[in-house]
Amino acid sequence: MASNQQNRKMGFILVITGAIFWGVGGTVAQKLFRDYSIEVNWLVTTRLLIAGFLLLSVQYFMKDRDQILDIWKHKRTAFQLTTFGLLGMLAVQYTYMASIQHGNAAVATLLQYLAPAMIIIYLTLRKKTVLTRNDVIAITLALVGSFFLLTNGSISHLSVPLPAIVWGVLSAVSLAFYTLYAISLLKYYDSLVVVGWAMIIGGFVLSFIHPPWQIDLSSLPMEAYVYLIFVILFGTMIAFWFYIESLQSLLPKETSLLGTLEPLAAVLATVFWLQESFGIVQWLGTACIFGLILILAFSKKTSKET
Repeated sequence: MASNQQNRKMGFILVITGAIFWGVGGTVAQKLFRDYSIEVNWLVTTRLLIAGFLLLSVQYFMKDRDQILDIWKHKRTAFQLTTFGLLGMLAVQYTYMASIQHGNAAVATLLQYLAPAMIIIYLTLRKKTVLTRNDVIAITLALVGSFFLLTNGSISHLSVPLPAIVWGVLSAVSLAFYTLYAISLLKYYDSLVVVGWAMIIGGFVLSFIHPPWQIDLSSLPMEAYVYLIFVILFGTMIAFWFYIESLQSLLPKETSLLGTLEPLAAVLATVFWLQESFGIVQWLGTACIFGLILILAFSKKTSKET
């Protein structure tokens, strides 16, 4: 009994830490774009390659190392993994970072959290699930929250640049695909293997367009290197690792609920650290999208327990 309680406590620590790293990592990336002219394509490429290698290293030393190569031995899983790496992982990472570059981390993160509503709509249209009252409320909150967030209550102007909105919505679409498409692979292979290889695939392909070695970092101050290490190590690799490790001792419903600390961390870091302005109506939009995430988390909990 005491052991189970201790495991649960560690699970809470892991998921909370991972979610905070995710949110703050996006804000740190925004500072790199804004203050040090770090190019978004270079950061995405470098982040994917290094984090993917680190995740596979964790799998090799801590879990079933045979899975790392076994996933490539079957044509079907190899094709699925390649598709997931390009249209899932690479698309999610690139669109999210591009939204941050054109806008800010808070708006980019919140727009990305429209993905759960998109997933509900998709599954309903495909008749794989029945639309419930909670689903309708969640979708409404997503639409209203986005309107408040992006317009600050006025249609006459947008409070963030249009490219940031477009990239942010594309990020949500990519995340929805990422979530749904990975399910079949995760039935047979550890998450570290699937996500680690997906990151390497995405980073490898992008490196042909934006080679990570074609950049001069010699003029950067030491603090910029610290920010880069944080984004790659903590904001990507450790954040994901801690999140999935928490599933060993927590129910998925609990992990997903605590994962809502990611956008909260992004918003707070953007407003208080980067001094980005956020109006009252935008805070109301933020509350609506938080409500969306909480409703979906509790809905998932109910459906899994019944």
